[in-house]
Amino acid sequence: MASKEEFKSFVKDHPRLIGHVKNGDMNWQKFYELYDLYGESEEIWKEYLKEPVVESNRENVEKIATTGFSIGEIMNFLKGINLDELQNGVSSLQRVVGVLQDFGKKETPNPKEQYKPRPIYKHFED
Repeated sequence: MASKEEFKSFVKDHPRLIGHVKNGDMNWQKFYELYDLYGESEEIWKEYLKEPVVESNRENVEKIATTGFSIGEIMNFLKGINLDELQNGVSSLQRVVGVLQDFGKKETPNPKEQYKPRPIYKHFED
């Protein structure tokens, strides 16, 4: 069984693996399992260590340089969002805000409604 330190060293020697994880093509668990089973065999890693395809579109390159995020990273992030869970989270947050607003409201009774003077012509015994 390969150690984690050996795997970390292998990843440091082959930084293209990081790009596959960031793009969502693979995850670290699968890479570690491949490393544990096959070691540093060229045949297994050939697919992941080949030269990346260079983008020829100048606008995409400029966008990546200015924003720091590639279009693929943004699309993968958006694909991973579960809209039902997001809606449930937003509605829960709205309920919490509503409860907090209710606590913040001070309902002071109108002083005229609170005190009712006794008519002058009435006695205590009446």
